[in-house]
Amino acid sequence: MVNSGQDHRDDHVITENLKAIDRRRRAALQEIDQAPFTYVFLTSIEVAIYLRAPAGSMPSYDLFTITLASVMLGYVYGAGSPSNNGRMLSSNQDLGIKVATPVGNLVGQLLFGWLADMLGRKRMYGIELMIIIIATFAQALAGDGHSISIIGVLIVWRFLLGIGIGGDYPLSAVITSEFASIRIRGRMISAVFAMQGWGYLTATLVALMIVTAYKTSILDDPSIDNPVHVDEIWRILIGLGCVPGCIALYFRLTIPETPRFTMDIERNIQQASDDIKNVIATGNSTIGSDRLSYRVYTRKASWSDFLAYFCQWKNGRTLLGTAWSWFVVDIAFYGLTFNQPMVLKTLHLNATSTMGTTGTQLVYVTLRHLCIGNLIFCAGGLLPGCYFTFLFIDSWGRKPIQLMGFTLLTILFIVVGFGFDKLSATEPAKKGFVVLYCFVNFFQNFGPNTTTFMVPGEVFPTRYRATAHGISAACGKLGAIIAQVGFTKLNVMMGIKHILEIFAFFTFTGIFSTLLLPETKGFGLEELSNENQEGFIRGLVRTMQNRDKRETHLPF
Repeated sequence: MVNSGQDHRDDHVITENLKAIDRRRRAALQEIDQAPFTYVFLTSIEVAIYLRAPAGSMPSYDLFTITLASVMLGYVYGAGSPSNNGRMLSSNQDLGIKVATPVGNLVGQLLFGWLADMLGRKRMYGIELMIIIIATFAQALAGDGHSISIIGVLIVWRFLLGIGIGGDYPLSAVITSEFASIRIRGRMISAVFAMQGWGYLTATLVALMIVTAYKTSILDDPSIDNPVHVDEIWRILIGLGCVPGCIALYFRLTIPETPRFTMDIERNIQQASDDIKNVIATGNSTIGSDRLSYRVYTRKASWSDFLAYFCQWKNGRTLLGTAWSWFVVDIAFYGLTFNQPMVLKTLHLNATSTMGTTGTQLVYVTLRHLCIGNLIFCAGGLLPGCYFTFLFIDSWGRKPIQLMGFTLLTILFIVVGFGFDKLSATEPAKKGFVVLYCFVNFFQNFGPNTTTFMVPGEVFPTRYRATAHGISAACGKLGAIIAQVGFTKLNVMMGIKHILEIFAFFTFTGIFSTLLLPETKGFGLEELSNENQEGFIRGLVRTMQNRDKRETHLPF
């Protein structure tokens, strides 16, 4: 009886301790969610500026320079016999150059999303940037050989580049989401995503400046079939993508681990609570010397737990909604973005300016007008759309903006698709097409292109947040691959007008996938995970723990 009473008291003490730790965890999470301006300011500076402003624009810079570089590569290394208009890459070469990076993206998103949940956001953040820097620099130095062409070499390096860029998606979204307070989480994530627009703008501006600076050299080249200085231009254009990444690498490698990962995956409530206090006070976490702390038992990531969680319709439909929404928006976004030179050429928008130009002068004029055309589409639609989302995301909510975007994109694609012949018939009509095309870019970014990046970083539990974001993003890149392959093949068979009509169908389906998603505005990440947070702590083990050393389990 004595032992029975003692056991009962011990069980009661353990239960009360677990409840106390559980309350401490919820209080720590509430401290993040309701953090004051000083914390928000420090975090937004560290994450959104130090980590993303230089490095966040780099992936999009590297992605979008290829739309211009592929034309330059065609002039220098194009297959087929020379013509009065210069050489061009074959359709398969052009496809390989452009599709290699999205294929790598898909691999990187799945791989780094899983690794971020297994090993930590901090450990992986920076590794993907190293891959991007190395692959970018290697492209700029690529050369021809007897056994392999330079196009083949570039395809390999662009695939590796894609792995690094793909890893950046789940890591940047999840780190920002897990550090942000509820009231401005949407603006912080949209500010991170807006770096894509700046990368695109920087790519076009840098290309325009380099082409302009090389004007005399291009005109003095031997012939249109041997534009030797164009070979220098594309190498400089791609190689400069390393610069922002090198600047940002230090800040990525020194970012604090997110308290939510420490709390729910490392299962160290004490360390997470200390991290929160330190981050709020100084913007940094502290890893101290060996210290006595408590590691808790919580739900652990495993295949059985993954299936148990996502086989529940309330959770599975959210993953289906984020994945399909990203899939359809990337079909339209990358299908158009990677093929803007083809769209411009089909519309003959440069016909007047290039009329009567021949030889190396034609090379210069063509490259310059491609840069200007991309600049108009970016500054006139893509970048403003990102910042309209930034302004309204925390007042309107994610779901209304995504629904609005898919609805208006469907209407715009129907107009430009079914009205393509009339819109390309006269010069005034072509100007109208350009305006509509800018609106397409605008509502892609003031709409699903931004929200599909944001929502997967909010709606899943911490142990699967990066993995599920990676799955959703990989579905998007699958759409980009299908769009690129389809655009190349279908353009020969049916022309751009019918491709735009197909885009309208896909964006229409995005309306229904959006209806599967919950609204995340105003909710904490734990509320959105559909898991009961009371009783989240299931057990306790005492450890002598240091993050850089192996832990020792001691009897409790």
